[in-house]
Amino acid sequence: MRKPVGQDPADAESALSGGAPLSTVVRVRSLLPSLPPAERRVAQRVINDPEGVANSTITELAQSCGTSETTVIRFCRAIGFAGYPELRLTLATEAGRAQSAAGGRVVGSDISADDTLEQVVEKVTFADARAVEETAAQLDIAALRQVVDTIVGARRIDVYGVGASAFVALDFQQKLHRIGMTCFAWNDAHIMLTSAAVLGKDDVAVGISHTGSTGDTIDALATARRRGATTVALTNFPRSPIAEVADYVLTTAARETTFRSGATASRLAQLTVIDCVFVGVAQKTFGTTAEALESTYDAVRGRRVRQDRKRR
Repeated sequence: MRKPVGQDPADAESALSGGAPLSTVVRVRSLLPSLPPAERRVAQRVINDPEGVANSTITELAQSCGTSETTVIRFCRAIGFAGYPELRLTLATEAGRAQSAAGGRVVGSDISADDTLEQVVEKVTFADARAVEETAAQLDIAALRQVVDTIVGARRIDVYGVGASAFVALDFQQKLHRIGMTCFAWNDAHIMLTSAAVLGKDDVAVGISHTGSTGDTIDALATARRRGATTVALTNFPRSPIAEVADYVLTTAARETTFRSGATASRLAQLTVIDCVFVGVAQKTFGTTAEALESTYDAVRGRRVRQDRKRR
């Protein structure tokens, strides 16, 4: 059985090749659903107010979260720290670095009923930009490289995604199909399962799920794995159920905002990873890819409206 790569963000920093350090808040957010309830309350406080946590004693933090100091210590160890002092120091350092990079400007993500439309635009674009930046910073390069190599040698690639993730699956299919690779994107549960049932050891199945808990996608990926296909999961939560049926896990780092649960920010983060995979594949097949891109561009060139025609 192939061993999953890059499932825990606590290991992601060692896998990066010259990338930025993995933000503690990003790490905590990705592990939030997998934590016990008491530790989840501590995690939520870290996500909501990292600077406040950095300035709190362990007793103050435990009391504000309605839990014990022992639980706080367990939480620290669960996210890769030896204890609370190390967490406080890291949060303080990261808060200072973030404020310095932003010139002291901090934009919140939550949108309130009293926000002006200008504030809504600022918060939405901030959340979307941060999703892309944080996804790039925490992306496991070792896992990405193995996914690229596997896709390059695949006979066929099947991509599964429902809801918003279906759009990302279709984008991946279009990209790979354009460079001559056999790729199918499926979003119907029955078709996903029948597709997975005919895959084999030379094939790759990719499951896309922001939460990592979409049953239809998990079932299709599990079926593909039982058939011998290499399975890849793209999710925001590396300890989610979909990771258990994936040989390789690629993670995003999208933050959800008011009115936009699992919406544009998560899709932009997913598309960022998909673009990295596609460009990696295109780079490895440079000769055939360049020829295919030129041919497909020429095929649709005549379908574009000429500038002089638009002025008539």
